[in-house]
Amino acid sequence: MKKIVLTGAAGALGTVLREPLSRSADELVSTDIAAQPESLLPNETWVQADLAKFDEIEPLMKGAEMVVHFGAVVDEKPFPELLGPNYVGAYNVWEAASQHGLRRVVYASSVHAVGLWENNADVDVTAHHRPDTFYGLAKCFAEDMGRMYWEKRGLEAVCLRIFSCTPEPQNARALGTWLSYGDLTQLVTRAVETPTTGFAVAFGVSNNDRSPIKDHGAHFLGYRPRDNAEDWAETLLAKAQPDPTDLAQMRLGGPFASVALGESGMAGIRALSGGDEEE
Repeated sequence: MKKIVLTGAAGALGTVLREPLSRSADELVSTDIAAQPESLLPNETWVQADLAKFDEIEPLMKGAEMVVHFGAVVDEKPFPELLGPNYVGAYNVWEAASQHGLRRVVYASSVHAVGLWENNADVDVTAHHRPDTFYGLAKCFAEDMGRMYWEKRGLEAVCLRIFSCTPEPQNARALGTWLSYGDLTQLVTRAVETPTTGFAVAFGVSNNDRSPIKDHGAHFLGYRPRDNAEDWAETLLAKAQPDPTDLAQMRLGGPFASVALGESGMAGIRALSGGDEEE
């Protein structure tokens, strides 16, 4: 490809994706509200921009074939704090991509679009939305918008419902929900390189023995996850404190399923894990 745009490029997952995406195009335009890092890749350009401002996002799409949209506030917040970056920002990306004739949006959706489904429900990509937070609701909004832009304007979209993406699984929940950085890279790369996709939803999980989903829905992309959280099972299960009355342990969304609307879900994940986690 001639050009790919990556939003959220300064985030934990955006940082992981910059190098592999740079190999998929002649030019990678990385953008974030954060300032440019100290070093860039040889074919990478950095643009500091606010997702909530259409006039800052629209020019980035000129000449691009795809946008990999990972920019967002990655936590539950009061609705007004998410409205700009997560809701309006998603619209701005899709509308700008449509105006400039891009082929596809690859979107970082989340398990939290279906976070109130039970762990034992054998959820697959056909399950209806059950968001656990305003954050999850933003993912539902963007997925539905992606389908609409495909059906009304022919702009393809692959919405990747990412679970617990960290270098290693951090807690007992992650024995099912972990997505390794290697598998994340493979999933996004396949979503970019597959010739045609139409509109699609796929779950971002590794090859975990305890995966709570029936089918990750990404086979048509050629995604074959390689890593398995079971390698950490003995250590993580020894730390577990089972409680069947705790929604955080019984629902796909984990701690996001148990917090009050507008309150941080990441705080619960950090307390459970002892570290950071992206979902």
